[in-house]
This record gives sequence, C-alpha cells and structure tokens, in this order.
Amino acid sequence: MSLDKIRLSETVTSALYKDVLVNAKTIPNNVSYHYKFLGNNQKKIIFVVQSRDAVFIPDKHLSFITKMLEACKMNIGDIAIVNHASGAVIIQQLKQELQPRILVLFGLESIDIKLPFNFPQFKTQAYDGCTYLCVPSLNELDTETNESKVLKSKLWVCLRQIFEI
Repeated sequence: MSLDKIRLSETVTSALYKDVLVNAKTIPNNVSYHYKFLGNNQKKIIFVVQSRDAVFIPDKHLSFITKMLEACKMNIGDIAIVNHASGAVIIQQLKQELQPRILVLFGLESIDIKLPFNFPQFKTQAYDGCTYLCVPSLNELDTETNESKVLKSKLWVCLRQIFEI
C-alpha cells in the first residue's frame, strides 16, 4: 500500500497539526454562511484555491501555504482558505460573508469569481475596499522546478508589497 493513498480523518489531522492547523469554521445555526473555509479569517485575508482532490486543500499545498504565511509573519488562523471547486465563489456573496480586505486567487482569474474586470497575474488590484492578487495555481507554485522558483519569487515580491514586509 502506498503512503500517498492514505486518508486521515479530520480528528487525526487536527491532532497531527495541532500547532499549525486550525479546524474549519463551524457555522452556527442562526447564521446562513454559504462558504465553508479553513482558518479563522482573523485578518480578513482570503485565499481562493481550486482543488478537486480535497475539501479545502491537499496537505502538500497546506504545508506550502503555512510556510509562506510564516515568512509573512502570519499563520493559518489569520486567513481563510476557500475552495472554488467545492462551490463557485461569487465575489459579492464572499464579501458579505467573509468581508475580505485582501483576496488572493490561486489558479483563478478575477472573472471566475464574477469581478467586473480582469487583471494579469502578479499585479495587485485595489477595488471596492479590497486588494486582489491573481497568481498561478498551487500545483504550479508548489514544485521544485526552475519555472516554479521564478513564480515563487514573483509571488514573494507581491506578498511583501501587500503585507508591507
């Protein structure tokens, strides 16, 4: 049996990553949230990913994001990870529910979330009280190729600008 095919329950995963992983937000019965997310959204920073292989994000990519956040002096509790593959993200609904001040699209374009304009990857865009950034997918960023190193460098430049590091 390959170790790549092992699936861990939410309880086991939480126990293994108790110092870095925050449980997915549970939604009180009296609040009608549409989007489920991983993290606590303490700083109103939303990462929208496209992952068909996981509820939120595969462990490999979660590790990448955790390291990236640590470099920015943050942790998973500061953000919310929303999986576009689990249910289409519509910006107006997302703004009402999670009130993002920064939104990073991994492998998606602005028109995919129904923004009224499009902008290139690695260019921050301020609009309607939120800063947006489109970057390549986590599959493209989270590899050990020369191309991914260039992409990670471009991402780091943008993150330093957005988070004033």
